Amino acid sequence: MKRAIIAPPTLAPTALAELKAWLGISTSRDDAELTGLIRTALELCEGFIGTLPLVSPCEEVLPAIGDWQALATWPVKAITGVSAVALDGTRTALAASDYEIDIDAEGGGRLRLTRPLDQTRVAVRFTAGLAEGWDTLPDAIQQGLVRWAAHQHRTRDSDKAMAGPPASVAALWRPWRRMRLA
Repeated sequence: MKRAIIAPPTLAPTALAELKAWLGISTSRDDAELTGLIRTALELCEGFIGTLPLVSPCEEVLPAIGDWQALATWPVKAITGVSAVALDGTRTALAASDYEIDIDAEGGGRLRLTRPLDQTRVAVRFTAGLAEGWDTLPDAIQQGLVRWAAHQHRTRDSDKAMAGPPASVAALWRPWRRMRLA
């Protein structure tokens, strides 16, 4: 599975304002860097909790087989299209009769091809994410994002690399963490 976010979510001005307030920054000189830190925190949050925090249009490339295949990104809001991908990368949109889709009550998306294809891969376009915008994120996730971005800002000149989020962030996010049984 190869997933790409087609367009990153638009960050509300309140996201940057909250980070600047947490850091005690009142100038706009570092706004671009701080916004980048929030975006990085969003990616790291997804890795930790197993959920895409903000709704974004995405695409996953899957093998072109007839079995049900689950999308790795969660929670899926809508599956918007499926295309066959040729070896040279060209895409051909499939008719709705060529596949079946399913989104379960928890937001898990699945796809099954109903007929064999000449291509070996399909690209599935969909929208996924927990919240429509920054202001609708659960408070614990929002606060964890601010704290992690602030931590990254404060340790930017240090060589102290962290394997995971700071303990205060992990505590905020742990109730939202999706675990998978192998």
